Formats: sequence, structure tokens, C-alpha cells
Amino acid sequence: MGLLVGLVAGFAIGAAMYRREMRRMARFLRDRPAESNARLGVEVPGGASRELARAINAQLDAIQSERIAAMAKTQEFQRDLSSLAHDVRTPLMGAQGHIQLAMEGTQPADGERHLTAALQRLDDMRGLLDQLFAYARANDPDRTLDLEPVAVQPLVAEVLVGHYPEFEERGWEPTVAFDDERFTLEADRTALRRIVDNLVTNALRHGAGAPAIAQHGDRVSFSNPISRKAAADIDPAKLFDRFYQADDSRGKRGSGLGLAVAQSLARAMRLRLTAELDHGRDAGEDRLVMTLEPSA
Repeated sequence: MGLLVGLVAGFAIGAAMYRREMRRMARFLRDRPAESNARLGVEVPGGASRELARAINAQLDAIQSERIAAMAKTQEFQRDLSSLAHDVRTPLMGAQGHIQLAMEGTQPADGERHLTAALQRLDDMRGLLDQLFAYARANDPDRTLDLEPVAVQPLVAEVLVGHYPEFEERGWEPTVAFDDERFTLEADRTALRRIVDNLVTNALRHGAGAPAIAQHGDRVSFSNPISRKAAADIDPAKLFDRFYQADDSRGKRGSGLGLAVAQSLARAMRLRLTAELDHGRDAGEDRLVMTLEPSA
């Protein structure tokens, strides 16, 4: 009888301790500030309590990681808005200034010069809005792409012909070398053309020489020489980020959206677009190489 009473008493004490422990854990979760780094400890020995505490702490770790990621995305979005505001304001203010000077000028030639400059600023603004529209479309989850085998070499040739005046102005002659002239990628033709056009446009704006486009196996590479200074400023890991520009002053033409559009379209078609710097031994040999290939 004494043994039975002892067992009952021990069970009752243990149950009371566990109830108190559960209440303590519930109070910890209820009163814990959302931004706190505190984790749940165990005051009552036992495998069940430790297992429960580990599970709760794992969930708290996951929630904290999600919160940190959300904060980082918010900060990135705020930086992007600041960059966009700068890019929008600059050409508008420039156009406004030139129009005001044209209205105040007394010489017709001066007025014409200022109006021409204002039109150029407005054209830059139109280009930025076009890129914003393209970026929004590329990231539209409701957009459908018509995937089919697309012959890449004729499409590349078509894009290069469209940029012929710009190449001629620079005295550049791009090279195209395909191991297989019938090479195809499973893609939407319009989207793939946009990717190629954006890569060629990037080479024209920031390159130091004619680009070389080559196909080996299932990969197509777009390579162009760049200056050592440009190579030092470029971060390949950020090259496809929206609004990224290696020039922090943002004084060069371009929105920083062209490569982001290309990356978004590539992902939508299950293609992989990557960038790397190829450093040569001699001055002027640095090259920016972008590769397009099917995702693994």
C-alpha cells in the first residue's frame, strides 16, 4: 500500500511539474517579442520537453530567417525606388532646363540646339519607360510563353543586322561562330530575341570592342572586351540585378534593367543565363562573358 501511495504521489508531482513547464513554455511564446532572439529553454528534465523545445526553437529560427529575408527585400526595393527616382528625374529636369533656355533665348540657333537637347532627354526617358514595361512583362506570372525549337544563329544574325549602324559608327565587326548552324533552343522566339538584343545592347553600351558570339554544345556565349577599369567595377554576381549599374554615379545611358529583363525571360523559359569575367594577361584583354544554356 505504501508503494502504491508513493507511485501515485510521484505521478501527481510529475504531472504538476509538466503542467507548470507547459504553462511556462506557453507564456514564453505568448510574451516573447516578435523581434526577440530569445530561444526556449528546458527547466524540467525529460526527453519529451527537450524535443518540444528543439522543435519550437527550429520554428523560431525559420521565422527569424524569413523576417531577415523580408527586411533585406524591403531595403533592396527601397534602394531600387531611389535609383528609379534618380533615373526618372534626371532626364526630365534636363529636358525642362533646355526648354526653358530655348524659350529665353534670342537666337533661333540657340533655341533649336536646346530643343534638340530636350528631345534627347525625353528620348532617354522613353527608353527607361520601355525597359520598365519590358521588366514588368518579363516578371508577369500570368504571361504565357510559346515554347518551341528556335534556330539561334539566324536569330542572332537578325539582331546584329538591326544594330548595324551602331557597329559601323564604332568601327566594330562582331563575329559569330556556331559549331552547329542548326542549333536550336527550346524557347519563345520573341522572348529569346529580346534576350539576345539586350545582351548585344549591353556590349555596345559598355564594351571596349566588337562582341563575339559562339555556340559550343548546348551553350551560346556572348563575349566582348572591356577595359580594366570596367572589369574592376563589375560584380558578376549582381550583374543581372534590377537597376544594377557598375558606375555608381549612374551617369551612363541605360536603366540597369536590360540584363534583369534578359535573366527573367531566361528563367521563364527554363534557360540559365550567367556572367563571368575572363581576365587576360595583357592590358585590354579582359572580357565579359555571358552564357545562355538550358537549365540542368
